[in-house]
Amino acid sequence: MREKLIQDMQKAVGEVAQWPQKKVQIFHHNDSDGLSSGAILTRAFERAGFEIRRFSLEKPYPARLQKVYEQQGGLIVFADFAGRIAPLLSDLNKGRNLTLILDHHVAEPATDPMVHNLDPTLYGMKGDRDISGSTTCYLFAHTLDPINKDLAYLAAIGAVGDEFFVDGCLVSDNRDVTLEAVKQGKMEIKKQDFGERYYLNTPNGQTPCDEFGAYLDTLGAAGFYQNGPDMGVNVCLEWTSSESDQMVAELRSVQSRAFEEEIARIQGGALTKTPNIQWFHVENRFSPMGVKMIGVFCDTIKNADYIDPNRYVAGFQIIPDEIPGFGPVGMKDVKISMRVSDPMIEEIRAGRKLGLDILLPEATGKLGGFSDACHTLTAATTVAIGKEDQLIEEMEKILEAAS
Repeated sequence: MREKLIQDMQKAVGEVAQWPQKKVQIFHHNDSDGLSSGAILTRAFERAGFEIRRFSLEKPYPARLQKVYEQQGGLIVFADFAGRIAPLLSDLNKGRNLTLILDHHVAEPATDPMVHNLDPTLYGMKGDRDISGSTTCYLFAHTLDPINKDLAYLAAIGAVGDEFFVDGCLVSDNRDVTLEAVKQGKMEIKKQDFGERYYLNTPNGQTPCDEFGAYLDTLGAAGFYQNGPDMGVNVCLEWTSSESDQMVAELRSVQSRAFEEEIARIQGGALTKTPNIQWFHVENRFSPMGVKMIGVFCDTIKNADYIDPNRYVAGFQIIPDEIPGFGPVGMKDVKISMRVSDPMIEEIRAGRKLGLDILLPEATGKLGGFSDACHTLTAATTVAIGKEDQLIEEMEKILEAAS
């Protein structure tokens, strides 16, 4: 099936080469995988002579997409999201623009021949094990021009950042790009007591790839409303600077303070428990950080002693009515992010518990909400403000029916 993916990428590359305008709009996610994806596509399209406009999104919200697709004759690329909403993009596009989707989340086929959904999950690959969004973008970039082989280290950064390991090691295509980066002298793999650790060979010496991924996550998530994603892409391509170091230090201070205050609230009783779910709501308290922070916070607390290891963890955060670079978008939604404890990870992988990629989108759909990038162990969707309790209730109904 991987061969079929490459064949379809070759077809898409052929259409890109024949596209009359040498301009491309790149929309990418704002975590380490999304930022490295944006960096790969930026460099690849630059080398191909394209004029680039790049936008970072926390999610490809329908209100934003409607504005994107008011145009005609554009070349539009989505990276590290949008695989699931290919039918929506097809309906919006109506054959008017050439659209490429380079995602790795659970996906649906496109219905418009001008929308190429090159999500590897449609080709039998597992997006939460075999291939990251950045590795998908690397495969496309290499198909576009083999000169882009030197971008393998960026794919590895995103793969490590997404933390989808098997026995502590990257596997499949994620491992292939890492080995390519090692071959080029840009990375090193070191054995550990459990699995491996991956290191970048940088102008400033060797840096653990996971630490660099956390650095990018801070820029993209905590700094989403402060030009952090652009800084993150630049860091991927040019390496860190005193300016980026200062930005990260300041953002981490803001994040630490916000997280400490929220943990105190939860320990003080701000955690609601239903039979299978434990949840909380930060409302606007994480501002001015982006809404990806609710997922980061869930990750931070999922194994804490004040969290029930046998219940799903869910957190809500109100989505600001503005996206950097776009202005107001008329949203009145809240984001929910979900995570699971280490014991529950084993239960889900063994098939004894329902994966988040099924549970959360199904419940969200019943309330008319928006689902896009969901994995088995990590997931996020949006619903209208005021429907938080209903969403929890719908998930409990699904879990009860599945038991």
